[in-house]
Amino acid sequence: MRERLRDPRTYIVGAAILIVAYLVLVPLIYLFRDTFTGRSGLSFAAFSRAYGGDTQAGRMLFNSLAFSAGSAALSLVVGTVLAYVQVRTDAPFKGLFFAASLVPLVIPGILYAVSWIFLADPNVGLLNTLALEPLTGQSLNVFGMGGMIWVQGLHYAPVAFLLMVAAFRAIDPSLEESALMSGARQLTVIRRVTVPVLRPAFVAAVLLLFVQSLESFEVPALLGLQNGTYVFTSRIYLSLQSYPIDYGTAGAYAITLLAIATAGVLMGSRLTRRSSDFQTITGKAFRPRPVALGRARPWVGAGVLAYFVVAVVLPVAVLIYASLLKFYAKPSARTFDTISLGNYRAIFENDTTITAFKNSLILGLGAAAVVMLLTSVIAWTVVRTRARGRAALDLLTFIPIVIPGLVIGLALSFVYLRSSLPIYGTLLILLIAYTTKFLPYGMRYASGAMAQMSSELEESAMVSGASWLQTFRRVLLPLASSGILVGFVYILIVSFRELSSAILLYSPGKEVVSVLLWEQFENGKLTTVAAIGVVMIAILTALVAIAYKLGARFGLESTDDR
Repeated sequence: MRERLRDPRTYIVGAAILIVAYLVLVPLIYLFRDTFTGRSGLSFAAFSRAYGGDTQAGRMLFNSLAFSAGSAALSLVVGTVLAYVQVRTDAPFKGLFFAASLVPLVIPGILYAVSWIFLADPNVGLLNTLALEPLTGQSLNVFGMGGMIWVQGLHYAPVAFLLMVAAFRAIDPSLEESALMSGARQLTVIRRVTVPVLRPAFVAAVLLLFVQSLESFEVPALLGLQNGTYVFTSRIYLSLQSYPIDYGTAGAYAITLLAIATAGVLMGSRLTRRSSDFQTITGKAFRPRPVALGRARPWVGAGVLAYFVVAVVLPVAVLIYASLLKFYAKPSARTFDTISLGNYRAIFENDTTITAFKNSLILGLGAAAVVMLLTSVIAWTVVRTRARGRAALDLLTFIPIVIPGLVIGLALSFVYLRSSLPIYGTLLILLIAYTTKFLPYGMRYASGAMAQMSSELEESAMVSGASWLQTFRRVLLPLASSGILVGFVYILIVSFRELSSAILLYSPGKEVVSVLLWEQFENGKLTTVAAIGVVMIAILTALVAIAYKLGARFGLESTDDR
């Protein structure tokens, strides 16, 4: 017992566990306590206010589920088709899939929604004014449920694509080849063989996309509030913008949203528990044989190009176009005469914009450093030791993945508005929110890196007289640097574009870039939003390139070392 108390790892690991427990559990405890507590003790008054009377809560619940399910379905269908084309066919233009898969990282949700407002606004949208109205007399309307599902589904289709690419590559093609040799047509093989084998991947992908859409704030707020289409996240936000602020009602909505998200994740875990029934990878090597498309090849290639144009080229191009205008208008000789770099000069001469970019960079670097440091210690405890409760510890770091960002922001408001610590409205509370939200992602990178290393390396260092702290710092961390560095850059990227957990916690002068974009949109300065967005996309693209190069470089070095 005395030796354990003298061992520094006892205190380091213990401190990391306490910090993670504080970050994850304390806000949830305050959220539940303040929502269910009234003047006389336990109370459901907050739920009565949230769901009673003329609140149209049933309609909001239906909208939330319809939006999440529709977006997940669209993403899954598009992503699965693209993955099949990429892995199993000889379709042209496959290099475009990699560029398209970066969309969720490079273009934040708020910018993707704004770009589709520029494209499909019923009054000034370029697709309407330049194509549909002159040709058909009809127009698209991106505002409402249909537009919300379209934008969200298209934005997250690359996520489904990446998930399904891995699944298609893991299928033994001999199953499909046997069916083809037995006389089955290609479509029959896909329906009767490929789809059933991919069922676990389908379930995991659709539930992940469902939960991500359920917690989405930007798309429902920008495209739904215009015509009164409310979902949980937009209702929470509006509850906190009213006067007087009703934290109880917001808490009731937040707890319901948290319950639905948790149920979705648990359902996914239960449905994928029997995934061994669908395993097709054995010790026998195999290589998928591309399906020859024949006469359909140019048509499939045209479809690939069309998707890339619609999902990537048009949204980015229209942001660049709008950023060069003082007032947004359709292309014409008069409009082109007004093109200038005035918006870019204005944002770089604006102290608020510069401060917002600095704050985003500080918070991104801080969150990435804190998350990867914490999760490296936790990952060592979970992966490298046999400590009791390590499975519970792993689960603890996973909990924030089911907590929507807006709920994290609200829960932290409950904690620090009632705390003597003067950190509400500071960068520190935003750092706490980011650290909490991105713990699961850091844990996946850190635990993956730790699991790849043999315990012999650690044991050799300890036998040679190195302390645990020296071994951790000079052996484990350098060998795990590939996963840790890529995780660091990934968290920096997603922190830079995070809005939902920051929108309730910032104060004037402490804005981040995503909040600045939201403020400019609310003020009607759409061309300024486009200019800030273009700069933000350029920065995020550079960060993604750095992450890719770091992953390739350190991955290659670790391979060479072995």
